[in-house]
Formats: sequence, structure tokens, C-alpha cells
Amino acid sequence: MKINTNRPRILTTTVGSYPVPAWLHSMPTEQALIDATRVVVDIQRQHGIDLPTDGELYRFDVNHPETNGMIDYFIRPLSGIRSEVGRQEWTEFREMHTMAFRAKPAGVVENALGEGTLNLVSDCDRAVNVAGTNIKFTVTSPYMLARTLLDKYYDGFDALLSALSETISAQVSELNCRCLQIDEANIPGNPEDGPRAAKAINTVLDAFNGEKAVHFCFGNYGGQVIQKGNWKALIDFLNMLRCDHLVLELKHRPDADLQALKDVSSNILIGIGVIDVKVNPVETPDDVAASIEKAEEVLGNGRVGWVHPDCGFWMLQRSVVDRKIEALVKGRNKYLGIS
Repeated sequence: MKINTNRPRILTTTVGSYPVPAWLHSMPTEQALIDATRVVVDIQRQHGIDLPTDGELYRFDVNHPETNGMIDYFIRPLSGIRSEVGRQEWTEFREMHTMAFRAKPAGVVENALGEGTLNLVSDCDRAVNVAGTNIKFTVTSPYMLARTLLDKYYDGFDALLSALSETISAQVSELNCRCLQIDEANIPGNPEDGPRAAKAINTVLDAFNGEKAVHFCFGNYGGQVIQKGNWKALIDFLNMLRCDHLVLELKHRPDADLQALKDVSSNILIGIGVIDVKVNPVETPDDVAASIEKAEEVLGNGRVGWVHPDCGFWMLQRSVVDRKIEALVKGRNKYLGIS
């Protein structure tokens, strides 16, 4: 892919989600979704974001407005999975201890997986049609999706994981956008699964013809961290990924996590979280500039390629989010001396 040589050496992006506009809640029509997508992308561009997202509004479900569809949007449409879950299946899932914060599986796998009615291509095209191809489209990691399922068909977790990654990659190969980002919020708490997770994520990344990013965080629900762990335990895993850059939670993390990233392969640019999405107070441009300066002092000049929020914005109010986006860009500009 041709790179614009005039672009700043450190780029800004958002991680994915944006608060759902009120009118989409009250009138969840296709036209309202198109209008909301246009507004969300334009807000980011007006503030100077180099690589905006569609706000993940394509996942909005009027029947489940309290979530951003990170799991259910991908699981429900797939063939081979039953979404109605019985009491005994709740118990079986809990006994697996795959996700302590999830009480029931997202679905029960009863037959070979197929794409069913999942249509990532159409949802990406909606955003591209109103915003152009210079956007980032986000997809949940097959590893994280697999951890939410109760499997009654495949012979082991790896077989299920392979089927999921192949199903998603078949659609990813047709996406017409600048950047694909895979989102993974479960592996930070399960570093021992690094090799199998990397294999599945790489299957999806390899299918995409464009810039490739992988986002990792330690979870965020109601401002709470979900996963225990640290970046040091994940370095070998991160170095297995066939991506162009990482999108990492760091603003809400201890200093030791930044130190650990010195061992990330030089082939992978590092994106650092400089905006905390777990709190309402808005960072100042000085705060953002100081975070970038600190990261470059530790990691070295040229290793930080991106700055962004720690995670998605969907749980915050729009008035807070828009000011955090503005501070992100102004802080990057201040650090680089861009007027």
C-alpha cells in the first residue's frame, strides 16, 4: 500500500466504538444508521483524526442497546450456532471457567460453522460509501469469540478456533477499507494461549489486503478492568503477529507495561493509549504530549507510530468523547510541533 510521505510521523486514530447517537436509538432505520455513520466519521475528521473508524455503529442492535456488539454481532448470525441457551448449558459454561465475568455462553455450537447471515462486507461498504476508503474497520478476534461459546460439535477448542478464523477471514478478504483492526480483550488474561490465539488472528490478518492492526486491552465494562495480567507476559505472543502496528492500552496501565514493550519486534509499530476511557475527566493536550514524550524516551525514537484512546468510547457521553478526541490530536500536534 502506498504511504503518504507528508503525513506526521506519529498518527492519530480511535480504537473503534463511539457513543450511539440518540436519534439512532429512537429511530433505528437504515437511513438513520447511514446518517449516524457519516456524523461520527466527520466528527473525528473535523478534530484531525488521521484514521477514523465508523464508530462500530454497524453493530448497533436496538434489542441490545447496552452493548456495542463485540460478541453477539458476530456470533448470532453464524450458522451452526444456537443462541437460545438452556439452564444446564449455563451451568456447563460456568464450569469451563473460560470467562469469569460472563454468566452464560453467547451460543451453543451444534453443527459445522458457516457464515450464515453475517455480512461484514456490506457493513464495511456502508461506511466506505459515506466516508471513503480512508477508514479503519474493526472485527473481534476469533480467539475471543471462541472463548464465549459452548462447543458440542468440534473435537477440541483448536478445531473450533480454526473454524471461526476461517469463517471470518473469508469475509475480511473482500473488505474495501484502508485498515483492518482485530480486537482482542481476552488473551491479556490468558498469555499461555498465545500461540493458538496468534495462529487464529494471523489467519484473519493474512486475508486482508491493506494496513493491519491488532488492538489489545485488559477489558473495560463500566470503567472496570476485566482481565488481570501485564504486557511483559505477552511480548512473545505480540511478536508472532503478522500486523503493521499494535493498538495498546497504556494510559490506564502501570509504568512497567511501557518498559516491557521495548522487546516488541522492530517490524511492528507500536500504538500507545494516551486517553483513558475508564474515566470522565478530559485529558489536556499537555497530558497527551507528556505521555508521548515518556513513551518515546522509553521505546526510542521511531517506535511509536500511533496514538489513540486505550479502548473504545461507547460507554462515555458524547460531550466527553468529543473533547477527548480533540485533546488527543492537539496533544500529538503539540508534541510534534505541528501548528
